[in-house]
Amino acid sequence: MSGKKPAEEWLFGMHTVLTLLQTEPDRVLELRLQRGRDDERMRKVQQRAERLELPVTWVNRSDLDRLTDVSHQGVAARCHEGELRDEHFLWQLLDQREEAPLLLVLDGVTDPHNLGACLRSADAAGVAAVIAPKDRSAGITPVVSKVASGAAESVPFIAVTNLARTLDELKRRGVWLVGTAGEADQLIYEADLKGPLALVMGAEGSGLRRLTRDHCDFLVKLPMAGTVSSLNVSVAAGVCLFEAVRQRR
Repeated sequence: MSGKKPAEEWLFGMHTVLTLLQTEPDRVLELRLQRGRDDERMRKVQQRAERLELPVTWVNRSDLDRLTDVSHQGVAARCHEGELRDEHFLWQLLDQREEAPLLLVLDGVTDPHNLGACLRSADAAGVAAVIAPKDRSAGITPVVSKVASGAAESVPFIAVTNLARTLDELKRRGVWLVGTAGEADQLIYEADLKGPLALVMGAEGSGLRRLTRDHCDFLVKLPMAGTVSSLNVSVAAGVCLFEAVRQRR
């Protein structure tokens, strides 16, 4: 009896593919590189592929254009789909950490560009994991990976079945839940963001769902001096994460 064939996907972009070759090389089945492109980053991809003894095919740009409508930067990798990480992975991850974790929770972020940008900020801030509900949220797609510039492969993305239950377990483990809301009384700069912390961000436009908000230990906001009422979720996440980084250092 034959087993089920593993699902495959294409990933694109210099940062994405280089990170994939560094962190999860066993996923990569082949590389397709743009013929005629000879620069330092392309040579780095080629050299890493040669060390890993991966098949490399040089193709025309038009061949890569037919594979995707995102910017491929002359690099494509055919690979096994990434591991689906759930609550069990999260608890194992936290059990293995010695330092207080910094987590990012995204409640219903559906735009793949926003998710990719949040992952990129999370990677830069040293976030241990990004957590989101399985339903009504964006997952890891080629677009997300491209926007994240390698962060989708370096930062664990945890898709949970029941976000409220996951938040309860985080609290039981001593993690403080800090939600962001425009109507909060406290500015992010006034809050204590040291120690085990999960920053909880709401969806584009609607913000945190009521049940998610009720699970937060306290709410914070960013000072808004202009005419707009809120920031894009990925921008707000970056600002809040790096305030936490500043305090924790």
